[in-house]
Amino acid sequence: MASNFEPQWTEDAPVKGSFRSIFKWGAPDQFKHPNKRLFAMLKDVFQLTDDDFKKKQDEGHEAVVCKHPIKLDQKHIDWFIDVVGKNNVNTDDYSRVKYAYGKTLEEALNLRSGIVKNVPDAVIHPTCKADIKHIVEYCHTEKIPVTVYGGGSSVTLGLQCPRGGISLVMQTHMNRVISFNETNQTITVEAGMMGPEYERILNNAPDTLNGSRKYTGGHFPQSFEYSSVGGWIVTLGSGQQSSYYGDACDLVVSQEYVTPVGEIKTLDFPATATGPKVNDIMKGNEGTFGVLVHVTLKVFRYMPENSQSFAFIFPNWESAVNATREITQSEFGMPSVFRISDPEETDVGLKLYGIEGSVFDTLMRVRGFQPMQRCLLIGQADGERDFAINVKKKVKKVCSEHKAMYLTGYPVTQWSHGRYMDPYMREDLNDYGILIDTLESGVTWDRLHDLHQGVRAYIKGYPQTVCMTHASHFYSQGTNLYFIFIVKNKDIQSFIEFHRGVIKQIEQNGGSLSHHHGVGRLMGPLMEKHLGKSQMDVIRTLKKHFDPKNIMNPAGTMGLDEI
Repeated sequence: MASNFEPQWTEDAPVKGSFRSIFKWGAPDQFKHPNKRLFAMLKDVFQLTDDDFKKKQDEGHEAVVCKHPIKLDQKHIDWFIDVVGKNNVNTDDYSRVKYAYGKTLEEALNLRSGIVKNVPDAVIHPTCKADIKHIVEYCHTEKIPVTVYGGGSSVTLGLQCPRGGISLVMQTHMNRVISFNETNQTITVEAGMMGPEYERILNNAPDTLNGSRKYTGGHFPQSFEYSSVGGWIVTLGSGQQSSYYGDACDLVVSQEYVTPVGEIKTLDFPATATGPKVNDIMKGNEGTFGVLVHVTLKVFRYMPENSQSFAFIFPNWESAVNATREITQSEFGMPSVFRISDPEETDVGLKLYGIEGSVFDTLMRVRGFQPMQRCLLIGQADGERDFAINVKKKVKKVCSEHKAMYLTGYPVTQWSHGRYMDPYMREDLNDYGILIDTLESGVTWDRLHDLHQGVRAYIKGYPQTVCMTHASHFYSQGTNLYFIFIVKNKDIQSFIEFHRGVIKQIEQNGGSLSHHHGVGRLMGPLMEKHLGKSQMDVIRTLKKHFDPKNIMNPAGTMGLDEI
């Protein structure tokens, strides 16, 4: 008989000033809990009973305490206060910890246990480009490390400050529109502008920008609500509609940086033949060359009324992969949302979206699409009305040729409702010692199955493990694989070793170290092995040019120096 027991999932906002208020994902007062089907699956996988969900562990409600002394001389702190004002310089324990931590599981587990390390000596909130110019010049002269903090959603240990110094927080004040050029269909904004505000301004361009029509930025990472425009670019991010709009690097027209050796502003031509593109060189530098202050981006016409949603179920992973490759290479246009899940993720997804046990599920089984074999595709076509309709029509034809069953747009609707909310479940699971984390990789079509099988074999070799995989960013030459794994582990160090092992397996099985999260300190140790010494020498030469005293995000970022 099925149990009606449901854990007492946390429904209260974290206590102000607590560790939980730092590591909790998203809005303090928003939550998403595992539904009954997902909860039952987790109990089964980890051989747990209701009793295992009656007592929470290491919730992180304690007040933040930082025992690391401030090593920065008071004269430096006073100088910063003179530049940006007293209210924009923080040296309290909470600020020093908050602005040194991103959203990796490793960081969350440490904070749950009250473990604090790699914090800045001071947190600075610059108010304008001039402030940043003065601060970087001063820090260069005084050899004070500078780490840039955008939205705080980093999952690569990229915000930590192993050498102290200052954390430069962009989101507080550096969040304004600089200019809007409707003729060129571009917008220039300060790098600290957050995703929702950026999209709100564009969607309402007739009112906010005196535009003649509405626009969209086209960039929607799962961290959209809590990531900054600058962060998207310096980490080479990718959004959930990238297959149509492009990755963050594709959206950039020009950039303006403040570096230790001066300012650099690239030109806004749509294309030039004037040698290697410095604009491209600056993308993805993760704050190691300088501070991105302004960025000019492409924008697109906002026409949500033209969206065409669709979903299909395939008999197996191979047929799903073959169909998406054919769609990507057929040159009839690309969907914006475009995603396939392997059998294990499909199984979990159908539970999460409430499809398991529905009429859809019954029909799928009757038609031979069996659990732990079948694979889900969800998608959405955008753009001009006839274009979107044609893309959906062509997708349906290809999927039919690969023996897929059409599921209408219902699964897409279910996914869309929760696409920014799923990360909220991490805290629920962590409260009971269940750990969930992700790693992603770019891969060519001919290596996809080797990567999928090799990494899954490693992850599933860990006792009682869920390993879900999907591809969600598509190119003619390949795609990405996003591995989501759930384990039961109480020991932080053993989990870290397992996690690093997954990264090594990705590299060894033909995948890139990262597809859209950047490198940070997490993948830094493998960068030279992955890229080769010749490429790393080029990046190190650029680093030495822009930052000769190594003050910009030092200590392991991108493998440019030692931690």
